[in-house]
Amino acid sequence: MLKTRLCELLGIEHPIVSAGMGGVAAADLAAAVSEAGGLGTLGLAAFGREGIQTEISAARAKTQKPLAANLLVPFLRPGTVEQVLQMPLQVLTFFWGDPNDHADAIRAAHDASIKVIWQCGSAEEAQRAKNAGVDIVMAQGFEAGGHVRGTTTTIALIPAVRDAIGDLPLIASGGIADGRGLAAALALGADGAAIGTRFLASTEAAAHPAYKDRVLAAKGDDTFHTTLYDIGWPEAAHRVIRTKLVERWEAAGRPVSGSRPGEGDVVVRSNRPEVELPPVNYSVAPPMNCLEGDVEGLAFYAGQSCSLVREILPAAEIVRRIVAEAEAVIGERLASFVR
Repeated sequence: MLKTRLCELLGIEHPIVSAGMGGVAAADLAAAVSEAGGLGTLGLAAFGREGIQTEISAARAKTQKPLAANLLVPFLRPGTVEQVLQMPLQVLTFFWGDPNDHADAIRAAHDASIKVIWQCGSAEEAQRAKNAGVDIVMAQGFEAGGHVRGTTTTIALIPAVRDAIGDLPLIASGGIADGRGLAAALALGADGAAIGTRFLASTEAAAHPAYKDRVLAAKGDDTFHTTLYDIGWPEAAHRVIRTKLVERWEAAGRPVSGSRPGEGDVVVRSNRPEVELPPVNYSVAPPMNCLEGDVEGLAFYAGQSCSLVREILPAAEIVRRIVAEAEAVIGERLASFVR
């Protein structure tokens, strides 16, 4: 059985964490990953107070195993951290901010017996997170989908972060979609892997069907790193799949924000009132399954690992396959090189 310090610290069976994809990593996906032995993460950035309560409660109703919630620092509102810390969670992940500015929140989480993960994009940020008292560092490589904090590839970033944080538990993120990637992350010094794009193409992910289909059809070269989808979160770099809106923008000469074709047009509506992201072209919102209309104007977040994703599977089967492949790689292929 593949077991690491991460498993022991969090009380999980497998060193696999589902990424907290805002609006897409909802209750069904998080609960399914946790039930399968990983750490399921709720992406709460799309929700206000009512939505946060609803999603966490719905996930907890489906599993009694450890659950995590992901909070994006730029989207924090007064009282959000306090609300989440009152909920039945074991782990809280923060992303996109200076950990030293949130030392009080980290201490409050520990007071509530909740472990804290800080998602970083550099060894320097990881060192600051360690100094701020986090329990686990997650290092995200440039290959990752969604919002991307750093500029270094996973294979270069993970060893650098390991050197920076010593023996603090470390999760690798970015470009990992199968057991080979998990085995590589462990070899680089990580204690587990966070996986997004592979779980995006799961039965339980709250992604629009057109979004899932696009991920299945995409290759790594179909993604690009940009700040294009900035309504709701300006100047935050991200990786997305090319869409018709991207082609319109490029054909117009790549105009700056404020003068892009179709900018601000309302293109979708939500059948979930607790979803609070702008439903317009160039929005930070991903194509969620609660949206109706022309989702082509939204951000189809995906990592370069989309090349490895070719079918929609239940989350439990994804976890099972990743673990089995990683064990085979480590126990057979890599072991055969040592004499």
